[in-house]
Amino acid sequence: MFEGGLLIVVALLYVATLFAIAWRGDRHARRHGPASRRPIVYSLALAVYCTSWTFYGSVGQAATSGWSFASVFIGPVLTFLLFWPVITKMIRVAKRQNVTSIADFIASRYGKSQSLAAFASLIALVGTLPYIALQLKAVSTAFRVMTSDGHSVKAPIVDDTAFYIAIVMAAFAILFGTRDTNATEHHEGLIQAIAFESVVKLVVFLVLGAYVTWGMFDGLGDLLGRADTYLQLQQQLTEQNFDTSFWTQTLLAMLAVFCLPRQFHITVVENTNTDDAKRARWLFPLYLVLIGLFVLPLAAAGLSLFPGDDLAPDSYVLALPIVADQPWLAMLTFVGGLSAATGMVIMAAVANAIMISNEIVLPALFRLRWFEEKSRDYGRLVLLARRITIVAILALAYLFYQLVAEYSSLAATGLLSLSAAAQFAPALLGGLYWKRGNRLAWSPGSTWALRSGLHPADAGADPPGLLPEAWRGRRAMDVAWLSRVHLFGLNVTDSFAHGVMLSPASTCSSIYSSPS
Repeated sequence: MFEGGLLIVVALLYVATLFAIAWRGDRHARRHGPASRRPIVYSLALAVYCTSWTFYGSVGQAATSGWSFASVFIGPVLTFLLFWPVITKMIRVAKRQNVTSIADFIASRYGKSQSLAAFASLIALVGTLPYIALQLKAVSTAFRVMTSDGHSVKAPIVDDTAFYIAIVMAAFAILFGTRDTNATEHHEGLIQAIAFESVVKLVVFLVLGAYVTWGMFDGLGDLLGRADTYLQLQQQLTEQNFDTSFWTQTLLAMLAVFCLPRQFHITVVENTNTDDAKRARWLFPLYLVLIGLFVLPLAAAGLSLFPGDDLAPDSYVLALPIVADQPWLAMLTFVGGLSAATGMVIMAAVANAIMISNEIVLPALFRLRWFEEKSRDYGRLVLLARRITIVAILALAYLFYQLVAEYSSLAATGLLSLSAAAQFAPALLGGLYWKRGNRLAWSPGSTWALRSGLHPADAGADPPGLLPEAWRGRRAMDVAWLSRVHLFGLNVTDSFAHGVMLSPASTCSSIYSSPS
């Protein structure tokens, strides 16, 4: 085990490296202008999609749910390879209308409705909070595994690693995501730092996977040939077939490429050249294939070395180098997981801060006549609004982590966010291909809130005392038609698939049924 002080020093050194990269990128952009072409950096920045869910949670999901982990990798690959015209058209439209966020894009396609942009911003915020909370949980859990026996013990705020990580991430997002009010919202230094993090987590995951497969075991055959491991993994892979839940997760992963606020920001807003996007069509799927190569071997190794319920499957990635008595590899793995978490949180905080401040905070302030008369420096006001918003977002995410995310797995919490982000799909695609859509019909938030927000146990989280006892059963408030698997009379045995399919389907029928 490692001393907590050593881990803190390593984490701070890593964050300092990110600061140096971002500062250098911003300085170069101010002196020489933004880079006209950056295909490698752009493609690597897209890999912010691979969060701690990918780094830790995919191995845990493979160990407990078989092939379901693959949906997270298959979805984006299918989108980039098969539905590339949709992404390119989205980029062209966004550049033509100087779009700064996913909410701005949706509003611009439906008559530049301010109320619609504000509503979309709120949905994005609600959907992002669980995902940020997931990253905080992953870092906190990793710290516990590296310093103790890995058992989850809820610590007070002053002793909680996640609390200090949230502060550091907020500071980074403020320094390099709100340096100026660039109308195009391009952040050269920030994007370069995110790209660097993508390289770190990929290299670390490949090194760890290779060492476990050929260093701790005699290759994949030996790893799977061990009787107990083989039987456990075979049971997971055969029982958890490509069922409704798998394809639902695949669909969510496909939509996440342009529905998650941070992914939309990097894919669309941060794109500076169409050639970059063309190169990313192949580089990003290749990245996903590489980082997914060792998920099953690591899951098999974890099942072999940690039988039973002695260790949470999400902790296999960190526990494997520790049990192998390889401190250098364990520290490297810790840095890789930290990289996966920090990249997502920073990018999500910046993207949502731009959206919330532009679409909610500033319009609300300028409706106050006395405020409009006193506000002379508009640029400084915008930066202040974004910085305060970043702090508020991280504070809310930490609160969510304390209330709900602490009780659920990484994969379950991630799926909760993806299901919320998927609500943007009808409005985004409708805005691209259906000019007579009804802007007033896009209201997926209530349905999603009923399905996910009011039933946190759907995400594997059932914190005692958070909801009334009657709501935690299979029928909300003892009303049969509010059952998780028979909502509104529909009969879908998988509650997660039921909720995901219901909201976008109802939204589609409303948007495309009548003109705005």
